[in-house]
Amino acid sequence: MPIQLLPEVLINQIAAGEVVERPASVVKELVENALDAGAQRVEIDLEEGGARLIRIRDDGVGMAPTELPMAVSRHATSKIASLDDLEAVATLGFRGEALPSIASVSRFSMASRTATQERGAKLDVDGGRLGEVIPHPHAQGTTVEARDLFFNVPARRKFLKAERTELGHVEDWLRQLALARPTIELKLNHNGRLLRHYRPNGGDAPKRLAEALGPEFHERALGLDHAQAGLRLHGWIGLPTASRSSADQQFFYVNGRAVRDRIVAHAVRQAYADVLYHGRHPSFVLFLELDPRRVDVNVHPAKHEVRFRDGRLVHDFIFRTLHEALADARPADGAGAPSSPVGPTPSPVAGLPQWAPADQSRLGLSVGDTMAAYRTLYAASGGLEASTSGMPASMASMPFPSAGAVHQMPAAAVPAGIDDTVAPPLGFALAQLHGVYVLAQNAQGLVLVDMHAAHERITYERMKAAFAAQDLRAQPLLVPEALAVSEREADAAEQHAVLLSSLGFEVRRTGPQSLSLRSVPALLADLDAKPLLLDALAELREHGNTRKVEEAVHGLMGGWACRSSVRANRRLTVPEMNALLRDMEATERAAQCNHGRPTYVQLELAELDRLFLRGR
Repeated sequence: MPIQLLPEVLINQIAAGEVVERPASVVKELVENALDAGAQRVEIDLEEGGARLIRIRDDGVGMAPTELPMAVSRHATSKIASLDDLEAVATLGFRGEALPSIASVSRFSMASRTATQERGAKLDVDGGRLGEVIPHPHAQGTTVEARDLFFNVPARRKFLKAERTELGHVEDWLRQLALARPTIELKLNHNGRLLRHYRPNGGDAPKRLAEALGPEFHERALGLDHAQAGLRLHGWIGLPTASRSSADQQFFYVNGRAVRDRIVAHAVRQAYADVLYHGRHPSFVLFLELDPRRVDVNVHPAKHEVRFRDGRLVHDFIFRTLHEALADARPADGAGAPSSPVGPTPSPVAGLPQWAPADQSRLGLSVGDTMAAYRTLYAASGGLEASTSGMPASMASMPFPSAGAVHQMPAAAVPAGIDDTVAPPLGFALAQLHGVYVLAQNAQGLVLVDMHAAHERITYERMKAAFAAQDLRAQPLLVPEALAVSEREADAAEQHAVLLSSLGFEVRRTGPQSLSLRSVPALLADLDAKPLLLDALAELREHGNTRKVEEAVHGLMGGWACRSSVRANRRLTVPEMNALLRDMEATERAAQCNHGRPTYVQLELAELDRLFLRGR
């Protein structure tokens, strides 16, 4: 077949294969155009999940009659005019392909009016063939209709799913948009029935969160707002105990644009690695803001993906912001989130919390008391020394903080003269249940603590802190090991040799696709370190940094902390129980054990009243 120019209609239909996947794709492109036109109110009407009809009405600036035919021409746009504009895109749409692509695979019409026009105009397009622009009564703004989607491309139409499925995709996308634009009113009607109505609420983000994700999301999330190095990250992250079985509540936006990005996904996964139960997914609504010139949004036809100019900086910024926010979430913060995003709060470990009276001796162990103060908790298993018997010598000899004085406490659960309304966040111990749970009373009601899970987290965090104060020691190998790797992995090992050395790996390149491993981290000397090194090289290639070695060491520490923590059926005294509560309040990530299980639950007085039908 000789080379020939394709017809314009076929060109648009090929483009539609990239832009128009299903009705939700059409809704996305048309609504984004409406928002770029300054709309404050957008109404969406669907029939048969969008396969029969998609109608988008907005109150934006509108278009003049002469602009209507141009709007459905390929690569015609009002949003960019030069390469400089393309490198700093601030709008949701900019390619100029959406309208002609949609018009080529549907029975399409568009009516619009600007504020300066006395009347509007309308243009019909049937399968890519333009009609005449005719006068048409219309309020300021634009109405776009796409009927019988893929009527002229039957092979594409038969790939559409059931009506309920296609409608679900539209609802999911609209929820995603609603979270990003709390000041915009959005309505969705299906087959003549109102399904969703997102009200502006004066731009109140928490109210929009409740509308989109339910009130429980905001109640079980942490607000954050952090800026550094020209980057700003704000929004909400779900508490680890509010994790989900699927990743259906993960929303990430870059300069207001919803995206899916591997760098972001990896940073979030690492931030939650120490607190999330296996197989669970965190929930979050996060907004990253940066100079548009530092991110390329022109890498995907449907604009789902972006490319950062400095991916490593973005990755580290997101990871550290989330990691610190989760670490600073203490039982003192309660189960809810602040009404607006806030920055991380200072750790209370260094001093006494605000509720503590001057006479510490009346409250049992102070916040400053350290792991050695729990020697009575270890007595049943042979003392602290026994708990470290399974550790390598390099770990067992770590300089754990010295013990503070063990303050004695009266047998009464609540010390005399202490007002219960100003009790510490986890309250005062009342009793122990079945040798497993600590029962405590605080201002809100009853607190139930899993003593093993809580003590496991406390021990683990102290091991991590002691470990972080030392350098990773290297264990030289008697005989260097030869490793066959890819050329890219060998390049990464050579490029990041200094970083690998700081992690305990001495690696030398011996050929285009070969390495010589001469030392491994001392703590991991008893393990096969080669797979770990290969994983670290893969992470270095993709992200420019690696936490694989740290994660492996933390995994070992988690096992040691579990084995050395107080066991079930170990009877604790009231001072010991109160000491555990105080240290929970001062320990990072104390709401979960090392495996992601909750360490405590709060039962409000109102919940207890309901259990006993009080007040009815």
